[in-house]
Amino acid sequence: MTFTIGIIGGTGEIGEGIAMRLSPLYDVVVGSRDTDKAETSCECCISSQKEQGVVCTLRGGSNQDALLASDIVILAIPFKHLVTTVESLHGFEDKIVISPINPMERAGHFIYTPPEEGSAAMKLAAMLPDSARVCTAFNNISGNRWRALDTELDYSVPVCGDDAEAKGIVMDLINRISLLKSYDAGPLSSSHIVESITPLLLNIARFNGMKDVGIIFR
Repeated sequence: MTFTIGIIGGTGEIGEGIAMRLSPLYDVVVGSRDTDKAETSCECCISSQKEQGVVCTLRGGSNQDALLASDIVILAIPFKHLVTTVESLHGFEDKIVISPINPMERAGHFIYTPPEEGSAAMKLAAMLPDSARVCTAFNNISGNRWRALDTELDYSVPVCGDDAEAKGIVMDLINRISLLKSYDAGPLSSSHIVESITPLLLNIARFNGMKDVGIIFR
């Protein structure tokens, strides 16, 4: 099945890295508050892919452009910008919406700080139309690894969601990227477990002199 994927916040480290990995497989629209920045990001991505001998399909635009053009939208934004970003956009109806958002703070070490709804994904779902189908995915992969196109991504990716069809589509998408392997991690209400793994990984990396720590289920 062919999909167009929009990345809101697609010029950040993680959003740009996801665009690099997805654009050889799908039509990708990179969104940003700064359209010029989105277009520049796409040019850099195309150039990087060409160096790898890979042809990709992507274009830049505003966050609203990315949302309206897409079947699947990825919100690659910090938690602190979730409310203002979502409230500034329209057209989420009938979209599959992927949340890789992890609410956390750094106070000497990283701490998971979920909102009252229980997780970033649950807060997002409460803000969107009922027809939007929210899934949690890509929460535990560092931006550095996304952008390192000369290396394989060999992580496990937990996926949470309440819509079985949407979850299946997201899991299939994940399994097409490098060596990633998706796993059904239960309903959307379990997203807090997946989100809280990221500050754990960051703490492990920091206190043990490691880089880009991820998870693999065996």
